[in-house]
Amino acid sequence: MSKKDPYESLRIKEFRTFLLLRFALVFGWSMQFIVIEWQVYTITKDPWSLALIGAFEFLPAFFMALFAGHIVDQKEKRNLLALCIAAFSIISLGLFFLTWPKIVSDWSTNTVLYGIYALVFFGGFLRSFFGPTIFSLIALIVPKKMYPNAATWSSSTWQMASVLGPAFAGFSIGWIGVHWSLCIIFGLVILSLIILFRVKKKPILNPKIGEPIIQSLKEGVRFVFKTKAIFGAITLDMVAVLFGGAVALLPIYAQDILKVGAEGFGVLRAAPAVGAFLTMLITAYIPISKNAGMKLLAAIFGFGICIIVFGLSSVFWISVVALFFYGVTDGISMVIRQTILQLKTPDHMRGRVSSVNSMFVGSSNELGTFESGLTAKIMGTVTAVVFGGTMTLITVLTTGIVSPSFRKLDLTKDLEEHEREE
Repeated sequence: MSKKDPYESLRIKEFRTFLLLRFALVFGWSMQFIVIEWQVYTITKDPWSLALIGAFEFLPAFFMALFAGHIVDQKEKRNLLALCIAAFSIISLGLFFLTWPKIVSDWSTNTVLYGIYALVFFGGFLRSFFGPTIFSLIALIVPKKMYPNAATWSSSTWQMASVLGPAFAGFSIGWIGVHWSLCIIFGLVILSLIILFRVKKKPILNPKIGEPIIQSLKEGVRFVFKTKAIFGAITLDMVAVLFGGAVALLPIYAQDILKVGAEGFGVLRAAPAVGAFLTMLITAYIPISKNAGMKLLAAIFGFGICIIVFGLSSVFWISVVALFFYGVTDGISMVIRQTILQLKTPDHMRGRVSSVNSMFVGSSNELGTFESGLTAKIMGTVTAVVFGGTMTLITVLTTGIVSPSFRKLDLTKDLEEHEREE
């Protein structure tokens, strides 16, 4: 193959527009989650309340995922994403209202908490649509031969936004408070909606429009389970994310263990962003299609090590370094997994395959938050984080031993086939 241009997908104007809207949307969403975590923990001082936030977002996202994938494969992607973003703006506005000083002082604590949990639940419902819609839209914007490069930039954009958003949230809580931080989030959501309409409507490539929903869902699940590369990548990442949710406990570390306050909380949240940025640079220049299986295993193993180091640390700078490498390894893992999904999934099944991925991996972020909060309540915070990192290491070693075909996974031939199709 000829030498690759690390910026080839960025030369497509519509893809650059897509990355901008994705950054704004993910930045706002992840910032919102952290602001709410901080507010709820400040009110309750109970790790269980953090677990509930994860549970309320996980449940609708998980149980709606397959149905959302079916709908995404049947509908036009640009307008469907616009509808989702508009609904998300209502959630942001509702949270802004619930943190209004007068509301907080006049309403009971439980009423405010129940309102927050209800909006988080609605957000979980929306999340089941976001992942499949965005995944499908990328494939309609860039040519197939650019999928690995587009996956690198898209995943890196997501990684940067998902860590910079919480980092900024930590600083903004200290500067302007929870209420006005949520106002910024609402503005970002509206901005992403405006940017989206610079992307043209896309054709529906599914030849089975109107297919019975049960048959459609069975076909999607069957495809994932019989495609070993996809199933292996999803399963491995799911367990790692589930037991590696250390960052969900950062409010506890910042307030009670490291004692660094809202500003220190922002630094801790920013550390993985630096690692994610380094990942973006490296993966854009260095191909990840060759020996993809071993690279994914190594990345998640490193992810587990970083979690254990962070969990045991009581020194601020050691915690920051551990979170930096947490961002590096998580970013590499995400880029490889997204490349596997893009290369191995046919166009007409992207919504359903992405939904299964959301059930296993996307929802496990929220379930991981629940697991971290629950184990912190039962075991103590430090023990819970170390336990999660250890389970991640065990998962990687087990996968490497029992699945030699996954260890040998190489995407070079798949990429060459897509280039010949172009």
